[in-house]
Amino acid sequence: MKQLSPDDQRHLQAAEGWVELGNHLEANVELEQITAKNLTHPAVLEVRWQIHARAKKWDAALDTASALVQLMPKHPLGWVHRSYCLHELKRTDEARDNLLRVVDKFPDDPIMRYNLACYECQLGRLEQAKNWLLKTCGIGDPKKIKLMASEDPDLEPLWNEIKEI
Repeated sequence: MKQLSPDDQRHLQAAEGWVELGNHLEANVELEQITAKNLTHPAVLEVRWQIHARAKKWDAALDTASALVQLMPKHPLGWVHRSYCLHELKRTDEARDNLLRVVDKFPDDPIMRYNLACYECQLGRLEQAKNWLLKTCGIGDPKKIKLMASEDPDLEPLWNEIKEI
């Protein structure tokens, strides 16, 4: 992967800082200062995705996530982001199918499995959702996952059962 110039790196870091502070507008101003040749750098696209997601611009976020998948198909981030966008666009079947096609390529990724649990739950497939949640607990920290799941509105139909998982 190519390195960003020092100036572009500075703008990227500033954009990341603005995103962390919750100001996607200022983050976007910083990203616009990055040279054109580096606008498709994966690190820049990741921040661009964060900006679109914070602004709830799901179509734009989906385009950015798809670009990440094209640039880095062997990295789970783009796949997870793309499915999340599809889910937010009320295309949960597609979100699930997108991850099901690649989940086995990322055996150590708990986020992918957690999101599959969410999508299955939202699709009314509670047994599949529980299975994915179990797999998530087998990879990540079960206490943290159960705590997160017990507060996740996407998993609300399972809230009473999460303690037993």
